[in-house]
Amino acid sequence: MASAASSSSSAVKSLFQTLRRYIKKPWEITGPCSHPEYKNSVPRATEYRKFCPATAHAKAIVPSSDPETVYDIKYYTRDQRRNRPPIRRTILKKADVEKMMMEKTFDVGDFPRAYLTTAVVEDENARGGGYQ
Repeated sequence: MASAASSSSSAVKSLFQTLRRYIKKPWEITGPCSHPEYKNSVPRATEYRKFCPATAHAKAIVPSSDPETVYDIKYYTRDQRRNRPPIRRTILKKADVEKMMMEKTFDVGDFPRAYLTTAVVEDENARGGGYQ
């Protein structure tokens, strides 16, 4: 009984495939879809993503040669801002700070003299103190 069911189903499938060759969908009779080189823009489920994006297609080929003959394209080796000498930091202890405070580093004579050397005398008799 199972063989009769399988033979009838295979006969139906072959009949359906034969009819499919001769009967076309209305949009496949004329227009761009009727051309033999036309390819449907929507991919099938089996064609959409054949492999996971995280997997590599092929193993990477890394060229090996002498390091002296390879041109270095890295930016940081040519970056002049990275070639600066290291920043020096001085840690002061309490004794050093006390010593600096005790030293007299400047004198009043070291500063320039002020431009105004005479006192300003206001006229007391003027109306409004001289302002109008």
